[in-house]
Amino acid sequence: MFFKDLGLSAELLRAVEKQGYSKATPIQQQAIPLVLEGKDLLAGAQTGTGKTAGFTLPLLQLLQNKYSGGEKSYPKVLVLTPTRELAAQVHESVRDYGAYLPFRSAVIFGGVSINPQKQKLIKGVDIVVATPGRLLDHVQQRSVDLSRVETLVLDEADRMLDMGFIHDIRRVMKVIPKQRQTLLFSATFSNDIKKLASEFLQYPAEIQVTPENTATELVSQTVYPVDKKRKRELLSEKIGEENWQQVLIFTRTKHSANKLAEQLGKDGITAAAIHGNKSQGARTRALSDFKAGSVRALVATDIAARGIDIDKLPHVVNFELPNVPEDYIHRIGRTARAGQQGSAISLVCVDELKLLKDIERLLGTAIRKVHAPGYEVDPSIKAEPIQNGSNRGGGRNRPGSGGRAQQGRGRPGASGNAARGRSASGNRRAG
Repeated sequence: MFFKDLGLSAELLRAVEKQGYSKATPIQQQAIPLVLEGKDLLAGAQTGTGKTAGFTLPLLQLLQNKYSGGEKSYPKVLVLTPTRELAAQVHESVRDYGAYLPFRSAVIFGGVSINPQKQKLIKGVDIVVATPGRLLDHVQQRSVDLSRVETLVLDEADRMLDMGFIHDIRRVMKVIPKQRQTLLFSATFSNDIKKLASEFLQYPAEIQVTPENTATELVSQTVYPVDKKRKRELLSEKIGEENWQQVLIFTRTKHSANKLAEQLGKDGITAAAIHGNKSQGARTRALSDFKAGSVRALVATDIAARGIDIDKLPHVVNFELPNVPEDYIHRIGRTARAGQQGSAISLVCVDELKLLKDIERLLGTAIRKVHAPGYEVDPSIKAEPIQNGSNRGGGRNRPGSGGRAQQGRGRPGASGNAARGRSASGNRRAG
């Protein structure tokens, strides 16, 4: 189905064409008509399916149908996201698709000065994209009035629950109108997500365009068994010999990300690390340099697993497997986007064999194993417990919260996926 068949205006179709798209993805085909009808929506789609356009396009259309853009702007659409990177990504889509419309937007997240955000909000905006903590800072300081919000979008809702944002979400709900359209997008439909939907959505339409917890078939997945101490050596060799020009590498902890980026640099591979302890300016620069090609390897914690959108990213490497199997899918979903082919490689040591089994159980299939010549596993090495990453580099503040303290060690409202006995909460904070 083409975008022109979905009832979008000439201005929106022009913007879509400028971005190089003509055919709508399955999530867009199903979501756009429902959003245009004004229905609440519970939508499940794995990462890389085009869901951001699935809600930004129809919401811009609804604004265009109702407003001229000449009146005093006030927030009519509110989009909540779990991380700064995802907020920036969604806001970029709003600007791109709304390029030929008169509506104003703002992106609000922590880690940067609040004053420029205040000034923009006070001048007036129609669409606000925000992380929950910093948004509540603005509510408290009365720099934003959410009393006339008409549509609320909860993007990556499962991730927000995992990161302990449920209390902030409920606080936001108290300051927006009860009569509104609510759209909830989630990669998984856990019991906690369904409970959240029943609490905040009214008779929602429900769509699921891909089976839960499945990786796109366009990703080639490979496991390389290798001793822990030789992972970096094998990784550098793969990057050099196969001439990888752009590779996103995942670690479990901030400490590991910093160390690996430094080691790759010594190997002659331009690299940068991105995680929650980095300033927002440093994170933005690292991501920009990576997209531009001046940084060859970007080393990230799971905070980036759903917040980085890079066209035609060819390679993703799990330098360390995630403690939570679902995060493996979100990580490798950074490649093979928009119909492109992609490669996902995992470097797995003896400590991680249990994590690998959990991932394969979730996928319902074994991942292809390749033994790299010269990197045979030493059978005398015994498995050691995997360190919890929460004590490395702090991790006391929530990503995107603007410095607000993490609420509750138990993370009320977190999904069952993260509550399993794998120290998931610590590693999530480590991002």
